[in-house]
Amino acid sequence: MGLAQSFFSEKFNITGRDLESYLAEALSRGGDYADLYFEYLVTTMISIDESMVKSATQGVTLGVGIRVISGERTGYAYCDHLSPERIRHSARVAACIADGPASIVKTGFQESGRHNLYPVLSAPSDAPLSERVKLVFRADVAARAHDRRVFQVQATYADSLKHVLVATSDGALSFDRQPMARMNVAVLARDGEDVPQRGYAGGGGRVSLDFFLNEKTPEYFARDAARQAIVQLEAVEAPAGEQTVVLGPGWPGVLLHEAVGHGLEADFNRKKVSAYSDRMGQQVASPLVTVVDDGTMHSRRGSLNVDDEGAPTQASVLIENGILRGYLQDRLSSRIAGCRSTGSGRRESYQHIPMPRMTNTFMLAGESDPSDVIRSVDKGLYCVNFGGGQVDITNGNFVFSATESYLIEGGRITRPVRGATLIGNGPEAMKNVSMVGNDLKLDEGIGVCGKDGQSVPVGVGIPTVRIDRMTVGGTAR
Repeated sequence: MGLAQSFFSEKFNITGRDLESYLAEALSRGGDYADLYFEYLVTTMISIDESMVKSATQGVTLGVGIRVISGERTGYAYCDHLSPERIRHSARVAACIADGPASIVKTGFQESGRHNLYPVLSAPSDAPLSERVKLVFRADVAARAHDRRVFQVQATYADSLKHVLVATSDGALSFDRQPMARMNVAVLARDGEDVPQRGYAGGGGRVSLDFFLNEKTPEYFARDAARQAIVQLEAVEAPAGEQTVVLGPGWPGVLLHEAVGHGLEADFNRKKVSAYSDRMGQQVASPLVTVVDDGTMHSRRGSLNVDDEGAPTQASVLIENGILRGYLQDRLSSRIAGCRSTGSGRRESYQHIPMPRMTNTFMLAGESDPSDVIRSVDKGLYCVNFGGGQVDITNGNFVFSATESYLIEGGRITRPVRGATLIGNGPEAMKNVSMVGNDLKLDEGIGVCGKDGQSVPVGVGIPTVRIDRMTVGGTAR
């Protein structure tokens, strides 16, 4: 698709000559490189509580971010209006980082290669609002019908459609149309005078509304959230102390994302503040561990046809059989390191500067049967779902709360526990991996990653994994 047929050309009459002039303004005081990031975003969110719609919002945001790179310095400015005067003013502000004669902008643009990972003909935002409202009501009914002890249900449906144009001073031009939809269900259950317990489930991706009608329905998420809450009513207090921990497949990969993945982003490593800095080619995990970041997975929440710098996404092997093989590179870090971008430049919106970020990060499956992994543990903890966590990138230390976990006793999963907290170190935990299941599973599509005040959608995944030693914070001994 050429510029003449692009969304921004049709809606805002932006031409190739306009883009060249804005880039020339950005490089008018020198600099090595400049780019423009145009964004037009339509969003919808519907929330139900107490069996009634409490909020329904729709909105449109648009703008352009302009970046100038001069050596290791970056100038960035943005505006929320696409008039030529406002864009040129922002370009001049971004140019202030540079100091020298004007740099040359390559004339004529070559459209960059791109994937076709989410060929959604009809975006969720195209469906009538009434159809989307029905989804949250269906979730409410299903959760309450699951068990009489469920007394509160909150369900949220959100979708968006983002149009993106990226133009660079070296003549590259990229377009993308990015749909996204997600449903969340939170449930509270209570048995008599007991403390209420919470369950949470959700999912989605770069999908059409049919995903929630035919694949993962509101009832699917509602029943899972209700199940979790009911399980917690029957839970005992988590045991404390060092023990063997088994991570279940799927969402527990969030621990891998936080405790390992962030430390493999190139900006932390070029600044030498990561636990993985200067360790390329070294053994950093068990030989059973291979970690991949893949932004090319069909319809996944973390996938992108092109990253937010206009580069096609790719699958990157970060750790192979325990050996550190690579970092996630954006344009700036790759320029400094003298290597190629891995298509990992991401930003929350046009108001934000891009940086190296994860897309879909997961550990490859191993050869062990998951049941054998459980049978190998005489006494330990089996963790199925996680809530929040904190990680110190500089040393890899982490703290995570397990929202659904069970005791392993005599090689069998037995009683559910509550209040379990995993305390450890990312590199050390990966070295203590002694068994990896053959059941790799990705999360349902709920991941949101935060970094330096920016949030972006991501995916995580993991097979069943045995970690021989990890500290568990709890109350029972």
